Amino acid sequence: MTGELDPIFKPRSIAVIGASREKNTIGREVLENLVRHDFAGVVYPVNPKADVIYSIKAYPTVEDVPGDVDLAVISVPSRFVLEVMEACGRKGVKGAIIITAGFKETGEAGAELEEKVHAIAREHGIRVVGPNCMGVVNSEPDIRMNATFATANLPDGHIALISQSGAFGLIIFEHAESIGLGMSKFVSLGNRMDISSNDILEMLEEDEHTHLVLLYLESFGSPSRFISIARRLSKEKPIIAVKSGRTLAGARAATSHTGALAAMDIAVDALFEQCGILRAETIPNLFDYAQALAYQPLPKGKRVAIITNGGGPGIIATDAAIGHGLEMAAFSEETVKRLQSALAEEASVKNPVDMIAAAGPKEYKEVTKIVLEDEGVDGVIVIFVPPVASDPVEVAKSISESSLSSGKPVLGCFMGSEGVATAVEELERNRIPSYKFPESAAMSLAAMYRHHKWRERPTSDVKGFDVDTGTVRRIIDGKDGYLSAQDVSAILEGYGFKVPESGIVKTADEACKEADRLGYPVVLKALVKDRVHKTDIGGVKLDLRTSYEVKGGFYEILDSLKKAGIPEEDLIGVMVQRMVHGGKETIIGVVSDPMFGPLVMFGMGGIYVEVLKDVAFRIPPLTELDARELIESIKGNAILEGIRGDPPSDIDATVEALERVSQMVMDNPEIIEMDLNPLIIMPEGEGVLALDARIRVAPLKASE
Repeated sequence: MTGELDPIFKPRSIAVIGASREKNTIGREVLENLVRHDFAGVVYPVNPKADVIYSIKAYPTVEDVPGDVDLAVISVPSRFVLEVMEACGRKGVKGAIIITAGFKETGEAGAELEEKVHAIAREHGIRVVGPNCMGVVNSEPDIRMNATFATANLPDGHIALISQSGAFGLIIFEHAESIGLGMSKFVSLGNRMDISSNDILEMLEEDEHTHLVLLYLESFGSPSRFISIARRLSKEKPIIAVKSGRTLAGARAATSHTGALAAMDIAVDALFEQCGILRAETIPNLFDYAQALAYQPLPKGKRVAIITNGGGPGIIATDAAIGHGLEMAAFSEETVKRLQSALAEEASVKNPVDMIAAAGPKEYKEVTKIVLEDEGVDGVIVIFVPPVASDPVEVAKSISESSLSSGKPVLGCFMGSEGVATAVEELERNRIPSYKFPESAAMSLAAMYRHHKWRERPTSDVKGFDVDTGTVRRIIDGKDGYLSAQDVSAILEGYGFKVPESGIVKTADEACKEADRLGYPVVLKALVKDRVHKTDIGGVKLDLRTSYEVKGGFYEILDSLKKAGIPEEDLIGVMVQRMVHGGKETIIGVVSDPMFGPLVMFGMGGIYVEVLKDVAFRIPPLTELDARELIESIKGNAILEGIRGDPPSDIDATVEALERVSQMVMDNPEIIEMDLNPLIIMPEGEGVLALDARIRVAPLKASE
């Protein structure tokens, strides 16, 4: 992929098709940016109505250009783009940036035009960014290409920014300039007719000039490919992403527990978790995290020290740090003694260290040095609120001097306005990011710690289990809707799940005979057409210990169904199942997302699953480590580990159950919803049991 994109990112010659003599036009701005940023190659303006543009000889068409053209930047009305692309193909151009709008974003006619343009690009082997985009930047010293119409002067650096929105790209571009954040690459993808975010990420894996990647995403092309690439890339280079569009279309129609719980922005969170991507909630968060990760070393742990000259900001920073997963460091006795010697008697030498308002450059220098030298401190946030007596710039210099060569991250928070701007510049010259508010600094340090954990995270592979795929395929093929209880049990057994022995009956006498065969106690469950939740209609009777109780329970179920208005013909039968005692009730579920495909859910189960919502999701295929982290991510994990004398649950068997479900849905994409609820996790070493389950399937569409 890297070589394929060279005509776009490493061109030796560029034709600006649609370059104009008129200022403040897109074609003119692109041409000016290429010249103004000292592009290392040759630039050819193309305009049939001009001989010279910006003091450069112009040509009527790209085919009239005397030399080779690697890249065409196209800014002509959409109705001319087909003709221009054909000319580029005949010229041998291999890269194009189509800035022009008026394609699929405008409706059906625009989409048809875009497909025709794409067909020409494929025919001639032209890789395309856009259409409807802002352009591309590559600041490598031997390239120096700014092929955008942005007016901001983007500083050179080691951060790549990929944006799926031209408008947001422009805003982000300008903000990066305002805070001095240097860029190695900038790509505005537009409609992603050809080149996608995945293509750019793959290229950035091999890009030695890029150390950090920022993403603004609106949608995903191929989530599975995204996961594969991003997992590799994020181990070497942090990825920070803002994802817009926080609701899942179609989730309202889901009928399973899993489907109902997936009606939030959980697929994106799951994907980012599995890829080691740091999700920023807002554009300001994106740049907060970027400054910290670009400038400072990663913390080795989550123990943070806070230094402040005001009690209030210190408390706010403490709350934010703990709220985002950090811990307040406990100072050693030696550190406490040194702090007492360095500070006034009124100061607090506990963490957070409140040096009081009288603290000046001397105190900031000494305290920062002392705290950084404590082995129990992994990172430091230094807060300064300008009092009358202290010079903010001198304080900034003191902090910078003390933090040099410490090997630990130091983040600043300079509040107020009096003299602060110059002080912040002093910090940033010394690669210390500074924030306006304590929460931003704490969140950024927490993001740095999450990235450290991801880099230290071991890797594991996806297992393949020996399963009865033939039987399962025979059951699923041609089916549409919820499967019968017998089919569900057969599928689970085919994938290695233990299911309590059961039978399906039509009468009370048959229920008693089946209970006698299975052995008491038993459970009765009504199987009703098009009804998923049995408890809601009074269709479940538990712990029946005699034939008398079984018969009574059977008739009570019939009465409940009648009261619920369920016709007799909708009762498929009543399942008699041996009662299982002990273990913890959990749920494993699957729901198919229209963008991401299947999602696997795990959480505490039973009838309260939708009330408690203690669940988490991942995107299959799941590795063993994915499955284990999925279990550990729910609040109920403490219950599974064993509390108040309870033995620990069989976590290893639960991990395997999640891996088997992952394999099941990857093998059988027709499965669009599934609940194993409850899945009973027995004590350690005793495995898991699927007590109840429902599976809904749908035939694959032709494209699948």
